[in-house]
Amino acid sequence: MSGLSHRLQIALYTDGSSARTPGSDLRYGCQMNPTPHLSKNEPAHSVQTIDALIVGAGFSGMYQLLCLRDKLGMTAKVLEAGSGVGGTWFWNRYPGARCDSESHSYMYYFSKELVHEWDWSERYPQQPEILRYLNYVADKFSLRPDIELNTRMDSAHFDASTNRWLVTTAGGQQYSAHFLITAVGCLSSANVPKIEGLSEFKGDWYHTAEWPHEGVDFTGKRVGIIGTGSTGIQAIPIIAEQAAHLTVFQRTANYSLPARHHPLSAEFKQYAKEHADEIYETMTTNTNGHAFKITDRSALELPEQARNAIYEAAWQKGGFQFRAEFRDLLIDSAANKTAADFICNKIRGIVHDPKTADVLADIDHPFAAKRPPVDSNYFETYNRDNVTLVDLRESPIERITAQGIQTTDREYGLDVIVFATGFDAMTGALLNMDITGLDHQTLKEVWHAGPKTYLGLQVPGFPNMFTITGPGSPSVLCNLPPAIEQHVNWITDCLRHMQENGLKRIQTTHEASEYWQGQVTDAANATLLAEVKHSWYLGANVPGKPRVFMPYAGGLGAYTVICDQVAKNNYQGFEIS
Repeated sequence: MSGLSHRLQIALYTDGSSARTPGSDLRYGCQMNPTPHLSKNEPAHSVQTIDALIVGAGFSGMYQLLCLRDKLGMTAKVLEAGSGVGGTWFWNRYPGARCDSESHSYMYYFSKELVHEWDWSERYPQQPEILRYLNYVADKFSLRPDIELNTRMDSAHFDASTNRWLVTTAGGQQYSAHFLITAVGCLSSANVPKIEGLSEFKGDWYHTAEWPHEGVDFTGKRVGIIGTGSTGIQAIPIIAEQAAHLTVFQRTANYSLPARHHPLSAEFKQYAKEHADEIYETMTTNTNGHAFKITDRSALELPEQARNAIYEAAWQKGGFQFRAEFRDLLIDSAANKTAADFICNKIRGIVHDPKTADVLADIDHPFAAKRPPVDSNYFETYNRDNVTLVDLRESPIERITAQGIQTTDREYGLDVIVFATGFDAMTGALLNMDITGLDHQTLKEVWHAGPKTYLGLQVPGFPNMFTITGPGSPSVLCNLPPAIEQHVNWITDCLRHMQENGLKRIQTTHEASEYWQGQVTDAANATLLAEVKHSWYLGANVPGKPRVFMPYAGGLGAYTVICDQVAKNNYQGFEIS
């Protein structure tokens, strides 16, 4: 790999930066119940032949469809298991669901007309507004005729003799596609923990990622919520306002930054439209894909009083920009501790009960080494009389009973249990589908020891298949829409190159994927991210999942340069024939 290694110069950045039927997740093949098969009396479906098949109708899938159809003139279809477009924002309807990227950065920028037409109402858009936006995009660009809703991909098998993928849906429809593009999202396969006794619980239970579209009324109910990550931190204040009593079961204490939500002024909306090019340039050239840059100063070069004044101003402003006040928060433990101590002191100042405050501030990882949420009155919620915090490190859950949750010290009577336990991130949705490549090898077999890709775009042994924001790309370490646009644009340019040169097959090599996995590991090890062994970045929230650091921590700007260089070097690391 010396040639490849020599030509790909990697720049390391410093900021790494809902229950339907319980037990089922119908997204992207994540169904735990047996797959329905056609009976002998059902008619066989004809095979539809198309140029490309895309799985998932969220930000990624819709933009990829638009590019293939309108830029390359391809026939393409999107398969979407949901009854509407929106991807993550179709499924995640839990109380308080809101984006943690600012609205002017959480949108498409490929169309200036679209940027100027759409007005966001708030600093951080809520789920219904994001879903309205994505539906607006689907209508504006007439995407719906090529999106098959209520259609779950069941299997995809590559035929080496024809260089085509045979895709079968759960309903038996078959497609023959030259290219298969997975746009299933990084956070789309719900992780319901296997806790003994769940089937015996006489109340209702929900996972935040599979929330009933009609909503849930918690009025007068005793509610227990498990999980205090980003989702739990958003949901807890809202549920507490409704429930008779809310018991929060916390395993891992978490940092959180105030969001300081507010309606957007007419002046700011106009500013964002007039400076769209500048905003997009900032997002796509920095580390984390957000519309701000990291300040070039060390947290250790200032006296404590001056440093804390900067933190205080950022705290009052709210949002992720707190992380960008100093360049070394994710690469230097001493610098990181200054931010961690500041936040923990804030927690103790907000939460009235000292014991509860200590449990919330007993955080066992560096600040931002796990995904840091932004919140609205999360810590303040623990001052309510109807909220109880249970420290699961002190009293772990033993089982779920018919009446509630039993920990090692007592039983908590509950009417409703909410699992805010996150996702089988980055790989879960892909591995829950039967994807079979060369030599009859399944993706699950190839990734048995952890995912390996080249640039997060392709997997060795799976020709003509691309993954958008797959493991090995910046993905969850940055604001996703600009990362998605970069991925889709690269894939589209690659397929254009193949069209223009009469090429039929593209596949990455094992050598390239091994090299790239080394770069992913090195990028993580250059930060404090690799120190956290219980992070979902490594799959630690899913029992039995291999511990491999999955996202590329070198930054979106550096990653884009690398991908462009690969394309310029005649798609180095890929075999095209």
